[in-house]
Amino acid sequence: MPFLTLGFATPVTFLYAAVKRGSWNHGAAAAGYGVGLVTVLAALSSGNILLIALGTILLLTLWPAGTAHAFAVRRQVYPREVPRSHNNENAVEYAKYRRNLRADARAIAADDPALAHELRIGRPDVPRAYDDGGLVDANHAPVEIIAALPGMTEELAERVVAHRDEHGTFVSVEEMAVDCDLPPAIMPQLSEYTIFLP
Repeated sequence: MPFLTLGFATPVTFLYAAVKRGSWNHGAAAAGYGVGLVTVLAALSSGNILLIALGTILLLTLWPAGTAHAFAVRRQVYPREVPRSHNNENAVEYAKYRRNLRADARAIAADDPALAHELRIGRPDVPRAYDDGGLVDANHAPVEIIAALPGMTEELAERVVAHRDEHGTFVSVEEMAVDCDLPPAIMPQLSEYTIFLP
């Protein structure tokens, strides 16, 4: 806009930028360009040849300077938004990455349960360095961790822990669901996030 208006719209452009971004710097620039523009108009309308020449030089300086400055701050005023589809792609990739971490952790647990215990796989409630992708060991995790599983409630988690404490550990999600009378609808989610270490 400063370029198309010979610099006369520069103060308005920077005032808009100051309001939109809440920037004192842009506000100061708007004031500076405004003072410069008023000076140019006063000089051009003075009738004095010398002042008219100085006003013209100032105008020819403010015009490209304001245009260049406006282009320089354009990205601050109108930041480029990341396309929503790009964010979605990142979310999908991250979910797949977490799924792979769970698969790797399950493989460790199947091959070497002692190592799985040492790595604290399925125990987000204790300090650990190994990222298991969000698995929960239903045989050892406390009730609040089990309650945080998808589809679980505090009541269902208490039922699981009470049964586990009374009858021992579970072998599979199916056994846990049958023994604790869990709703069948939550089975797919539970099988994705639970592990059953001995």
